[in-house]
Amino acid sequence: MSRSRHVLVPFGTRPEVVKLAPVVAALTAAGHRVDVVDTGQHTDPALSTRLQETLGLAPTWRFALPAGDPAARHGALHADAAGAVARSRPDVVLALGDTNTVPAYALAARGAGVPFAHLEAGLRSLNPRSVEEVNRRVAAAVAALHLAPTRRAAAFLAAEGVPAERVFVVGNPVVDTLVARGIRPVPVAQRRGVLVTAHRPTNVDDPVRLERLVGVVRALADQVGPVTFPVHPRTAARLAAAGLDAELEHPAITRSGPVDYDALLAALASARLAVTDSGGIQEEAAYLGVPVVVLRGSTPRWEGVEAGTTTLAGLADDCAADAVLAAAAAHTGAEGQARAAGLPCPYGDGTTGPQVAAVLADEATDALLALDEPDFTDGRLPW
Repeated sequence: MSRSRHVLVPFGTRPEVVKLAPVVAALTAAGHRVDVVDTGQHTDPALSTRLQETLGLAPTWRFALPAGDPAARHGALHADAAGAVARSRPDVVLALGDTNTVPAYALAARGAGVPFAHLEAGLRSLNPRSVEEVNRRVAAAVAALHLAPTRRAAAFLAAEGVPAERVFVVGNPVVDTLVARGIRPVPVAQRRGVLVTAHRPTNVDDPVRLERLVGVVRALADQVGPVTFPVHPRTAARLAAAGLDAELEHPAITRSGPVDYDALLAALASARLAVTDSGGIQEEAAYLGVPVVVLRGSTPRWEGVEAGTTTLAGLADDCAADAVLAAAAAHTGAEGQARAAGLPCPYGDGTTGPQVAAVLADEATDALLALDEPDFTDGRLPW
């Protein structure tokens, strides 16, 4: 027997819109009642409202966070989360990924006695300095349901003591979006150049690493092929403040502001290589058969590294450009191109949304969502 549940789904950033749009559609199609909250983390229309319209994700409520002071933004995000849970009174709160929206809504759910389900559960970068890693671990500590994208992610959860019956390997919903939009890989012979994206604070807020990033982009244009560089608003502000804009004036570098999602996917599919610090692009590139150089020392998406289609090359030292270029040369050669194009995507088959809807509809999930207080008054010990 199946259940129809009332689900509250928050999102705050571009990747959450991309990945949650098909999940919300699948939940609704399965008969679940869904309230959707735009938490206001991204305000640029290209990253928020226009993308929501493109993917058909219509928020029930929108919140606006105060500009500037990070502490005020965090405080408002948590206050809004508590208000949204109280207003919606859902059966379950379902959040995705590792942005600041996730712990805010996880803790708000727990505070209201509402079970929390974490989608994209089990990703681990093993980086103690990563705010995203902290957010993932908070989500894991609160979650009643862990909806993992891969068996590797499920293995991380098992190692942390999460009971197996609470973990469901459902794939990553970014693949649902790619399949639904009819995105297909481009034949290797028709690919050209490099797509670069960078927005992580550890890369663009550090003046030394930002300067290395500019050097990497120029070196790629000189030695690998034409570079397409859609510049994130955060990165654009840091480049302007550091006076580095002129360094990116190069005949083989095409810069723009944030582009719409379909344009970004077209640029990625037609590139021979992606050089990025984005997690979502690592997943999209795997689906499109495009190799990746990750501008970080670790990644929560180890499947590409294990397969040899992703190389880690951070910006932490003076040899950053050399490491990126060496990896780029390997990936853009005939063997590297064939390997990336020939491997199946490790992140799912485009059915994540229906799988999540089915887990929530399953009568057996009732026991997993119950937040029952334990009773050890009979003298039993819990170990």
